[in-house]
Amino acid sequence: MRSSPESIRTVFANNVKKYRNILRYSQETLAEKTKLSVQTIKDIEGCRRWVSDSSLTKIAKALNIPEFQLLLPEKYDNDRKYRKPALKSLIALKMKLKSVMDDQFEEAINTGDFS
Repeated sequence: MRSSPESIRTVFANNVKKYRNILRYSQETLAEKTKLSVQTIKDIEGCRRWVSDSSLTKIAKALNIPEFQLLLPEKYDNDRKYRKPALKSLIALKMKLKSVMDDQFEEAINTGDFS
């Protein structure tokens, strides 16, 4: 089943609001912590705006959760049978990225090219 951009935006908006409410943050508090405007937070929660990757990271950091959790539909967040495979995939992705970064770092050290 494919998700439409609208449904992804809805999932994201609902998750931002859910985790903000769990922490008892107002929209103003979340805006302050993320250095985004209050109107941006309102637009995100109202499904009127999508976010850049840097804004996604700022929001996740302010809510003290990993970025991917903001994109998980509620059934995946609450159902352990979905959570474990998703976590395994995420760990595998992290290891792959770490490996690639380690290789690039080693190459930069060996060549002296840090550009």
